[in-house]
Amino acid sequence: MSTHNHHTHLSDEELLQAFRAGGDTQWLGYLLQRYTTLLLGVAMKYLKDRSLAEDAVQQVFLKVLTHLPQEEILNFKGWLYILMRNHCLQQLRDKTHIADETAIAHIADSDSDKEDALWHEHTLEQMNEAIDLLTEEQRKAIILFYLKKYSYEQIIAQTGYTFMQVKSYVQNGKRNLKTILLKKLGTRQ
Repeated sequence: MSTHNHHTHLSDEELLQAFRAGGDTQWLGYLLQRYTTLLLGVAMKYLKDRSLAEDAVQQVFLKVLTHLPQEEILNFKGWLYILMRNHCLQQLRDKTHIADETAIAHIADSDSDKEDALWHEHTLEQMNEAIDLLTEEQRKAIILFYLKKYSYEQIIAQTGYTFMQVKSYVQNGKRNLKTILLKKLGTRQ
């Protein structure tokens, strides 16, 4: 039997072991290849768009290649399914959040809300100044999560922070931002 097709006879667990033993991502690639169709199906179910689904599969593959957990994965197929589902749900949450902000922006455009729009612009200036006062880690996490709409997974991939660090930087950054803004804006609510 040639080594080229040897991987087709290995179980998921054996391919994972081969990857962990030598660090050769080719083993992980074989494993991910097995589930491409499954992942695409899951992504299509949630995202309802072929190109978005294909992008999601690529993003999940990248996440697996760069952030495979150290602990043993007993059911790789199930773990991968959940990873894809969570990724898609995050994409949908981000999309809804952006749609809400777009709707708010259209409301602020009406003539009767000129004062509110000016106040909003002033508040954004204050927000930018306040973000600059955060620690570097908090500032980076806040900008990526709230302004660039990155998911925790995308922030982890971009910064190298752990999940717990990202969660902490976002939560503490948000709390510190609120405190700074309340001081800057005074009593006007």
